[in-house]
Amino acid sequence: MAINFTFSTRATDRGLEHYAQVQGNAAPRFLIGKQTNYLGNTGLFNISINTALQYRAADYAAQHGFWAHFIAPTAKCESEGSFFCLNTYDRAQFTFGFMQYAAHVAGGDFVIFLQKLLQLPDASDYFPRLRLENGLIHYQNTNGVLGLLESTDPQTDNQKLMDYLNPHLDEVENQELICAARMVHWATNSAAHRKIQVDTAIELFKKDMNRYAHEYNLNGMPDKICLIICDIRHQGRARSSAIINALNTNSNLDRAYNRLFNLGETHYSGRIRTLRTAVAQLVANGTLGIKKYSSATNDFVPI
Repeated sequence: MAINFTFSTRATDRGLEHYAQVQGNAAPRFLIGKQTNYLGNTGLFNISINTALQYRAADYAAQHGFWAHFIAPTAKCESEGSFFCLNTYDRAQFTFGFMQYAAHVAGGDFVIFLQKLLQLPDASDYFPRLRLENGLIHYQNTNGVLGLLESTDPQTDNQKLMDYLNPHLDEVENQELICAARMVHWATNSAAHRKIQVDTAIELFKKDMNRYAHEYNLNGMPDKICLIICDIRHQGRARSSAIINALNTNSNLDRAYNRLFNLGETHYSGRIRTLRTAVAQLVANGTLGIKKYSSATNDFVPI
């Protein structure tokens, strides 16, 4: 049965907070997000932290091994590892999860993530109108007619999906609240939902490493250098030409390591500082700095 919500707000000295409570349920209301204005847009953000709902590599290492640790610094940068991190105020219109999957990219991380979610047994409780047909996300109207929501053109945004999740960027509206509440509640209450977030991230990082290895000649490259490159590309703070130039050090890996960290420093110093700290911690505890990338296996092997 579909889960429905009652919405409420609370005015604070920092702005308006939006809450939801499950109808017919005695559980207390929960924060969907705080309202914000950004570059003329109005939307929600939720960067609150619940330590029980933060990504911890150790929780997923039994399944994913080293990769569970490899993605951890980027998760720290993106959301402090929060599985219900939310943003509905920028051009993507809806971004969610510990890796901040953005809805606008055709065939991108959010689409892959949502496709997997819709295969869970409780998917109809949260998104009763969404269906997977031939592996693609559709909306089923009251007459049973299916309409494709995601774009099949890699050069075109998922505008229909974006508008379903968040119809307008000039206000916080009911449909936006419904979809945001569904995602926050689902992530909060379902280990399967959180596992899909992690599985999707590691699947994408593996796919990306295979591609980056060819683009930047990373076979045999130390794990920590590969990690920084993955983070740069995940955020998009530097062009490939800049990465190639940073790596061009006549095999001086320490210099390449530092040059990669400096990319984007002018505009993203906070993120880079967080990344430096997270990487240093993994090096200090012996998790990072002990492996190199193997193109033959698309995996990390002992140095």
